[in-house]
Amino acid sequence: MPFTAEHDALRESIREFVAKELRPHADEWEEAEYFADWVFPRMGELGLLGLRYPEEYGGQGGDYFHALVLAEEMARCGSGGVGMAVSVQTEMATPPILQFGNDDQKRRYLVPAIQGTKVAALGITEADAGSDVANIRTRADKVDGGWRINGSKIFITNGVRCDFIVLVARTGAQEEGSKNITLFLVDKESPGFTVSRKLKKLGMHSSDTAELSFQDVFVPDENVLGEVNKGFYNIMWELQGERLIGAAGSLAGAELCFQETLNWCKERRAFGRPIGAFQVTKHKLVDMYTELQLARTYVYALAERWDKGEYPVAEVSVAKLYVGQMASRIADACVQLYGGMGYMDEVLVSRHFRDSRLIRIGGGTDEIMKEVIAKFGLGL
Repeated sequence: MPFTAEHDALRESIREFVAKELRPHADEWEEAEYFADWVFPRMGELGLLGLRYPEEYGGQGGDYFHALVLAEEMARCGSGGVGMAVSVQTEMATPPILQFGNDDQKRRYLVPAIQGTKVAALGITEADAGSDVANIRTRADKVDGGWRINGSKIFITNGVRCDFIVLVARTGAQEEGSKNITLFLVDKESPGFTVSRKLKKLGMHSSDTAELSFQDVFVPDENVLGEVNKGFYNIMWELQGERLIGAAGSLAGAELCFQETLNWCKERRAFGRPIGAFQVTKHKLVDMYTELQLARTYVYALAERWDKGEYPVAEVSVAKLYVGQMASRIADACVQLYGGMGYMDEVLVSRHFRDSRLIRIGGGTDEIMKEVIAKFGLGL
């Protein structure tokens, strides 16, 4: 196993934090469709938002498996939206700042994000450009001293509460596709940057998801992240880490859903014995257990490669595709084994059922993953 005693100690401390400070509020946050603002600064105070970031920027200097431990343990809080929002902060919006930003940008944005005093969002998706990132229409036009941004983004996690957004915008002609896309660091307080609406979702209820509008938003030159017109390639790099951490978090959620169902099958009685004693139930549970074991081994092997600086594009897409579909199968099977209780909102498997569906859409749909695998894995 790739985990050391240090990772195990971290897991124990995060598990205690989640159980004591997050899990008791899960039902309240799900009902409110918003988790409390104190979560980010509290996690920053505990050093949980920069586990694998350099110490010079306030991080803990750990490796990718420290981040993996956090993603796995956040699944235990009982509200998938909390873990997803934290993952956006730690593994989606801030990695490009570390990878492509200069020291000044890291001081102004990465440091407070690690401290939890600034919440980050990642702005890629538009109404007509989700999986087709090269077709984004949000524009950034060069003006004296900076750029003027116009457009909109949708389905943005942390969009309501964010303090800044890593924004993907077009810096040239639309017909040139991916050749003229650039990343910008845009402050929420910038005039013209507005939250058009908070969106209601099938699952992940506790996370805030927004549609955002940009009307003549001025962004200074010093807030260009990386090179002008290289943003498409930079965001493609980011998406690999997003997909891998998404697979790991989804896998952890599926394992918890399975464990809850296993316990239910040992306790719930029908026809004079526990339902887990029936062969049909046992075999369903064994099938789920087998899939989970194999998926975990594959995800951990990929995490080791990612931690070494490798870029396994096809394999990451395989992990996201398989884990996402597996998580959906397991959530469905668990609801079925719970019977009528599985359809009740008060039972956590019903929440897993709703939350698990997102992994097959966000960060690249199943269909896009298959296209990536065909191209980079099969040469088609």
